Amino acid sequence: MISVAIQGVRGSFHEIAAIEYFTGKEIATVPCDTFDDLFRLVKGRKAGYGIVAFENSVAGSILPNYELLRKSHLSVTGEIYLRVIQNLIALPGQHLNDIHEIHSHPMAIQQCSLFLEKMRKEGGKVVETIDTALSARLISEKKQYGIGAIASSSAAAMYNLSIIKKEIEDDRQNFTRFLIISGNRNGTPDISMENNTDKAMVCFSLPHKVGSLSQVLSVLAFYQVSLTRIQSLPIVGKPWEYLFHIDLLFSDFHRYRMALDAIRPLTEGLEIVGEFRQGLMPYSGEQN
Repeated sequence: MISVAIQGVRGSFHEIAAIEYFTGKEIATVPCDTFDDLFRLVKGRKAGYGIVAFENSVAGSILPNYELLRKSHLSVTGEIYLRVIQNLIALPGQHLNDIHEIHSHPMAIQQCSLFLEKMRKEGGKVVETIDTALSARLISEKKQYGIGAIASSSAAAMYNLSIIKKEIEDDRQNFTRFLIISGNRNGTPDISMENNTDKAMVCFSLPHKVGSLSQVLSVLAFYQVSLTRIQSLPIVGKPWEYLFHIDLLFSDFHRYRMALDAIRPLTEGLEIVGEFRQGLMPYSGEQN
């Protein structure tokens, strides 16, 4: 059985993503209150894998998770894009007008800003919590009438709550990108992965000189390696210096490796964070 650390409890979007990613395999999810706990668990080999949200198409990047990934030296081994459908759920027998307070994770709150703005104008209260599904579970356990949670339909079913209003997210094209982490990275591309790999994440810093980033991008383009994402993070102790996390997409593993060799002299501390198969982007349908 595969053990997978998730942020949140059963019914959370992290659990839904883990079940989808490991479809066809027997898994046991290990709930964690925080992302710090999740990384610590995987780093200590108390879970074989971890699944971590890194980016949402509405709310943007979860920057603290990039820092946790950097410090952990864990490797990214895969990714999955999940269509996130947010619902207002509460104890059965209630209607929208009965709900005066809503609890959920800050990212879920951001994804539902238009719906919540209207509620706030009508005197409603919004409370940030550590997890969407945990908010639902606590409402169920404490029999809290008048309080709703923003969470998945899975959480509603799991904790015997009713869906008061479906799909309250601002944008129906609401996706979260999760990365799968496991094991310490060794920094050396594994040639045995050639047939299964078309995407990579690498990180590096750059010297302080004009055009340093554009030089790197030009080399990648020459080797027909596409840059699909770039995320800069400040380097603590070095004001105005940055660490760049970039995602690379390629069709030729050997050319990708040649591209890395070519940009290495142009960068500082180049490190391979992970090499994996590109996740497919879903466009419709709700989670189980």
